[in-house]
Amino acid sequence: MIFRQLFEPDTCTYTYLIACETSKKAILIDTVATELKHYIALLDSLNLTLIYTLETHVHADHVTGASLLRDQLGSKSIVHRDAGAMCADLLVTDGVILQIGGIELKVLHTPGHTGGCVSYVIGDRVFTGDSLLINGCGRTDFQQGDTTTLYNSVTEKLFTLPADTLVYPGHDYNGKRVSNIAQEIALNARLGQQKTCAEFIEIMASLNLPYPKYIDAALPANQACGKTETHQEPLRQG
Repeated sequence: MIFRQLFEPDTCTYTYLIACETSKKAILIDTVATELKHYIALLDSLNLTLIYTLETHVHADHVTGASLLRDQLGSKSIVHRDAGAMCADLLVTDGVILQIGGIELKVLHTPGHTGGCVSYVIGDRVFTGDSLLINGCGRTDFQQGDTTTLYNSVTEKLFTLPADTLVYPGHDYNGKRVSNIAQEIALNARLGQQKTCAEFIEIMASLNLPYPKYIDAALPANQACGKTETHQEPLRQG
């Protein structure tokens, strides 16, 4: 399997490239529109064909590159059916299996940060978006967020994965790149250390987080798979 972890510094967003070495079929998880030229150059350098762009949720902090990549490379966009992005080519549900060449990907519905959050399990790793961050989690006060729902998603679905499963989050603001399920169960400041749901609710209620910086522009754009009023012409490959 070909694997690359990419980082967009303005919003501290991780994007993941996963590809089958044999078929050269590739996917990108949680793209950022401003990074499009970099994605295309990387795909070209590895001689890969982009099949899918997958969202862990409809983002409030950056605009996805899904629509532009669809225009340019013919890739198909994927979101959960409850995400509020009916523009996607494939609306998935919990338990759906996708095949990318020799790679099998399983969809886990992990709502709570938003109503349409998913995590993607590929072999020994899980891509958790904002549902589970390294030593934290996404906020629950916007986009159909619900604290109890997020607690259940993490403790009942993510924390029941094998302990050595690698955790690749949607963001990190402290330079951390990867964790694992055992570490998050033991150390996560919000959800680990055997915290009860009541304790988690109290923690989340006391955060006093600011209004999301880019939500007013990012949310409507991402509900349209990344299209905006100033949707640019597709980039030319090469």
